[in-house]
Amino acid sequence: MMATLLQARHSSRDEESAETCNGSPASSSSPVEGDYFDGVFKYIQQMLMEEDDLEYRPCMFQDSMALQAAEKSFYDALTLNHPPSPSWSQITDMDPPMNNPSPLMDDLPSSLFETGFFVLPSRGRTQTHSIKNASSEGGRNDETKKHSRDVSSSCGEERSNKQSAINGDSQEPEETDKYDKALLCPSMNPAFYDGSSLDPSHLSQETSRNKAREEKYMQGPKRGRPKGSKNGAKTKEIVDLGNLLSQCAQAEASGNKRSFQQWLTAVRLHSSPHGNARERVAHCFANALEARSAAAGTSLYTTGKWMSSVADYLKAYQVYITACPFKRMSNIFANKSIAKRTREAEKIHIIDFGILYGFQWPCIIHGISLRPGGPPKLRITGIDFPQPGFRPAQRVEETGRRLENFARRFNVPFEYNAIAKQWETITPDDLKLDPSEMLVVNCLYRLKNVPDETVVENNNPRDCVLKLIKKLNPKLFVHGVVNAGYNAPFFTTRFRESYFHFSAMFDMLEATMAGEDEGRAVVEGEAMGREIVNVVACEGRERVERPETYKQWRGRNERAGLRLLPLNQEIMREVKAKVGMGYHRDFSVDEDGGGEWMLQSWKGRVIYALSLWKPVLLLLH
Repeated sequence: MMATLLQARHSSRDEESAETCNGSPASSSSPVEGDYFDGVFKYIQQMLMEEDDLEYRPCMFQDSMALQAAEKSFYDALTLNHPPSPSWSQITDMDPPMNNPSPLMDDLPSSLFETGFFVLPSRGRTQTHSIKNASSEGGRNDETKKHSRDVSSSCGEERSNKQSAINGDSQEPEETDKYDKALLCPSMNPAFYDGSSLDPSHLSQETSRNKAREEKYMQGPKRGRPKGSKNGAKTKEIVDLGNLLSQCAQAEASGNKRSFQQWLTAVRLHSSPHGNARERVAHCFANALEARSAAAGTSLYTTGKWMSSVADYLKAYQVYITACPFKRMSNIFANKSIAKRTREAEKIHIIDFGILYGFQWPCIIHGISLRPGGPPKLRITGIDFPQPGFRPAQRVEETGRRLENFARRFNVPFEYNAIAKQWETITPDDLKLDPSEMLVVNCLYRLKNVPDETVVENNNPRDCVLKLIKKLNPKLFVHGVVNAGYNAPFFTTRFRESYFHFSAMFDMLEATMAGEDEGRAVVEGEAMGREIVNVVACEGRERVERPETYKQWRGRNERAGLRLLPLNQEIMREVKAKVGMGYHRDFSVDEDGGGEWMLQSWKGRVIYALSLWKPVLLLLH
C-alpha cells in the first residue's frame, strides 16, 4: 500500500518535471532550467538494480563517521592520560535464546557496561540484557566532569505544541528507473525546558518532592480494563517523557547513579521503538543515556552491526525525500542558484564537500544537457571523509563512476576527481584548478562533522575549511546547515537542545509516514538514533556531530572572509509554491529578516538553512 502511494506521488512529480523538460508552458515561467528531480530517483533506482552487493555493504556516511570517531578515540588513547579501564563482568542474556538477537549487542565487548539493564533495539522487538558486577564509572571524559554542574532548572516545563523557531540571540555561539525516491520527517511535541541553571542539590529535593509521582511512574502502565469517567468517556494518562528524560540526564550529569537508574527505569516503562513519536524519541535518548552511563558511547556508535546496508539506506532515503521536502528543496535551491551563475560558462568546475553518493548532481547534469548550443564541460571534485580499510577513497570513486554513467546518458562532457581525506588537510593543489573553468563550491549539511574550536583550539579544522574555500575564490559558495544548537560542551545544555531538535524530527516523521514503514524505522533507529548516541554519549574528539545555528555559521563564514549574497526571489517563489502544494501543511519555507537565508521549518522550528556566499575580494571588483 505504501509503495503504491509513493509511486503515485512520484509519478505526479515526474510528470511535472517532464513537462518542464519538454519546454511546455512550465518551462517558460521557470526562472532557470527545471529542477529535474526525477533524475535523482532514476539514479537511485539504477544503483539498486545494477549493484548486487549493496545489501551487504554498510552505508558510506555511517562508515566514515564511525571511522572518524574511532580514530579520535584511538588518538586520545595515545596522547592523553586516562585512568585504567575498569574490569567488567560478562553480559548475560535475560531473554530466552532468540533466532535474531540484537544486532547492536553482538559487536560490543562485555567490558563496556555498568550494573543495570541496557536495552538496545533489534529488528522487530527489544532485547534486554543484564549487566552484573560493574565497578566504578571510570573512563569518563574530563569534559563531562568539568561541566557536570551546568544543570538546567524547570526542565520539565511544558511548551506549546508549536515547535518554536530557533533564535540566534538565545543560542549563540544531505540508467533506468530505480534511483529515485526520498526521505521523511514526522510530528511531535514533548515537554520543553528553560535555560536557567540548577544546583545539583536540586536532584534530591526534586526526588523527595515528587516521590509519589515517581513511584507511580515506576509502576508502568496499569493492566486490566481502565475505569471510565462518569459520562462514560475513557481516560488516558499522559506521561511527561521530556521531564523524565531531563531528570535522568541531570542525575547522570551529577553522578547520582541510584537516581539515574530510577529515572531511566521510568523512561523505559513508557517508551518504545514502535510507539508514537514521543515514545520513539524517548527510547532513542534512553539508549544514549544508558550508553553514556556505561562509558560505552563510542563503542556503540562505531559498532558495525548498527549500520544499515547501502540498499536499506537508499530505500529509506527514497521514502524520506518523497514525504519530506527538505532534501528536494535544498537541491532545487542549490542547483538553480548554480545554474543561474554558470549559465554562460563553457567549463564548470563544482567542488562538493561531502558528496556521499552524489544525489544532488543528476539534476544539474540533466539541466545543463538541455542548454541551447550544447552542454558545457562539467567537472566535479567529490570530497568526503576516508572510509575504513585499505582503499579509503573507494566509495567516493564509485560515486564518480555512477555520475559519469549518468552524464554519458545525457551527452554531457564529464570529468570527476575523487578526494578522500580529512578536509582541513586539503590544499588547492589537490583540487587541480583550471583558470578557464568557472568554479563553484558546494557543501550541504556536512560541515557540522568537521571539528571546531572546542576540539582544536588553534587553527581549528572548521575554520581551516572555510578559509580554503575563500582562498579558492569561487564564483559561488552554496552553504547548507543543520540549524541546531546542540554543540555545547556542557552536557545538560547539549542534551536539552538535541532533545528539542530530534523531537521535532520524530514528530515530522510521524505526521508524514506510516508507523510500520520500514524506511521510517531505518531513519529513526539507524540514522537519527545513532546520531543521538554520538551527541549524548560521546565526548571530546569522539563526538563528531557538532551542528550550529545558522546565525552562528553566518558569523563564522564572515570571519573567514566570505560575504552573503541576496537570495534569488524567483527561485524562492518556486520553492515556496512546491512546498505549499505538495507537502504537509506544517512544512514551511521562509527567509530571514535580510532575505539572505532560505529557512526550511517544521511547525515553525527551523531545521535547515541555506545561503549563497562569495569571497570578499570578488565583491570589491
